[in-house]
Amino acid sequence: MTPLERTTPGRAPEQAASPIEAAFGGIRAGLDQVDRNLKAWTESPNPLIQEVGRYLFREKGKRLRPALLLLCSKLSGYSGPEDTLLAAVVELIHTASLVHDDIIDNAPTRRGRESVHARWGPNITVLLGDYLYIKSIGLSLRAGDGRIVQILADLSARMIEGELLEYFYSGNPALTEPQYLDIIDMKTASLFAAACQIGAVLGGASAEEEFLLKDVGRNLGMAFQIIDDLLDFTGDARTMGKPVLLDLAEGRITLPLIHALDPDGRDAGRLAGLVRGRNPDVVAAREVVNLLKEGGSLDYAYDRAREHSDKAQSLLGFFPGSPSREALRALSRFILEREK
Repeated sequence: MTPLERTTPGRAPEQAASPIEAAFGGIRAGLDQVDRNLKAWTESPNPLIQEVGRYLFREKGKRLRPALLLLCSKLSGYSGPEDTLLAAVVELIHTASLVHDDIIDNAPTRRGRESVHARWGPNITVLLGDYLYIKSIGLSLRAGDGRIVQILADLSARMIEGELLEYFYSGNPALTEPQYLDIIDMKTASLFAAACQIGAVLGGASAEEEFLLKDVGRNLGMAFQIIDDLLDFTGDARTMGKPVLLDLAEGRITLPLIHALDPDGRDAGRLAGLVRGRNPDVVAAREVVNLLKEGGSLDYAYDRAREHSDKAQSLLGFFPGSPSREALRALSRFILEREK
């Protein structure tokens, strides 16, 4: 069921096997090792690092980025212990980015619990995010491949650059679609791309195969973020573990709004006024969602996400059939169908 179908009252949920379970079946042991690595790395003589670290990794996230690295390394023929090490490093970088995001957004919750920012305050949270970024680069040195360390260092800088760019455009209804795509490419898709590229490097893939897998990751990351932004309008707060319409309240302009704010659109003026107001009340928020639905903006965003997912599927066609390739395709389907 797509995010758009969930906005239709009275529609019964479709019963189908979870694509993510199909994707993770062959790498479950690897993902379990990733979780053990993350827990071990948060053990520290510093009581605050240990307390916050245990809180962060007490509950598992989706682990999509580690899964991509593990699957791409298998697809490239890798067999060894470094894939789970680097998959955990990638998750550590992702966690650091979320910690910093929550400070900037002043987010009260994350994954259905208090955010680190809300629980420990901004000072500790800034330092913890910095600690996780620096620790991740240090841990990557254990892999003994300087090229992988460079990929992760470049990635971290690119993600932070995307965060700065998003903040610069915050609340600006004149944000264009190309500018938005640049932001999510840097903030989100770059980590997906790096995870796939590192898997290819570990497996000794050819330069062409490495490029293809990096592009697979980038397209999956683009689709993931567009769906994430779409779910802010169509999702269920209980399922997502965070409030809906949060992006709008924080002044974040995402693809559905960009499409609806086109100057030629019939409701662009009214919508621009609602967006500038931020923190809309319940009536105004409902009006925003209705305008997006009636103007086809939710459909437009979903179609753009599907294009990226389809592109990733097409690129995977260059690789011979294997359980890893099919698992990557299952992940692509999950990204489009997810509810949180």
